[in-house]
Amino acid sequence: MKNKTRPSKSPDATQMLPSEVRPGQSIELLKALHILTREGKLNQDSRRKLKQVYHLFQFIEKLLKELPASQDAAQPTLADHGAGKSYLGFIIYDLYFKALGRGTIFGIETRPELVESSRALAMRLGFERMQFFNLTVAQAAQSDLLPAHIDVVTALHACDTATDDAIAFGLQKKAKYMVLVPCCQAELAAHLRQNKALNLNRTPLAELWRHPLHTREIGSQLTNVLRCLYLEAHGYQVTVTELVGWEHSMKNELILAHYTGHKKHSAAERLLALLREFGLETLSESRFVGLSTLATS
Repeated sequence: MKNKTRPSKSPDATQMLPSEVRPGQSIELLKALHILTREGKLNQDSRRKLKQVYHLFQFIEKLLKELPASQDAAQPTLADHGAGKSYLGFIIYDLYFKALGRGTIFGIETRPELVESSRALAMRLGFERMQFFNLTVAQAAQSDLLPAHIDVVTALHACDTATDDAIAFGLQKKAKYMVLVPCCQAELAAHLRQNKALNLNRTPLAELWRHPLHTREIGSQLTNVLRCLYLEAHGYQVTVTELVGWEHSMKNELILAHYTGHKKHSAAERLLALLREFGLETLSESRFVGLSTLATS
């Protein structure tokens, strides 16, 4: 009697997934975000994108775990500004909020089609504690759709002054943590260009932004320095680091702010001094509101 060869069992689907995919993660989500192909594969671009999101998630997960425990089903809260397709929000929910069984993520995005697609995906996946709003960052700060307090505020590659709006939002919502990756800081560069002739006569420091390329670079650097001082003046401990893993982007600066309540008057004083030195005093009335009070109180 001949031995019959038994058909080999097909390998388990989870065993066929790329090693980068974390155990228990929603495969449907990764496919919907076009990180995985329909066959469950990763191309090079998707592998890099997934690595980026995971890397940033590590920072945010640590902050979420440091929040005090709550019996409130809506807590903790996270607001993601400039959410886009909500890659980050969905990954955070899938890897942290889903197992936690409580908490809410708010995605804030100005493009209505992306808001609608995110809502549809959240509904399809059963991510019922994700909400998406078609608002600017500034509008979100005044909207009754969001709670009075937000635990964590994120703004990733929020262009130009949207990062400043996210900081203002975080201050108003008394955020415990802010996670910011600034982008396209053009506002200060425009101010520096406008006053260039005057400043060249007033201070030799103006040589730092005499050439257009240097104006852009100094404007970008100065913008983030002022933001950090503003946060410190409002009682945040600030850490600035490189967002390792975002190799494809030149915007690689990560600002982590942790509210301690210890307002630094010296930070407000230095911010004011820098505004004077660079001829940017008007920003103390628009961008850095209440700065004089912080410096003297």
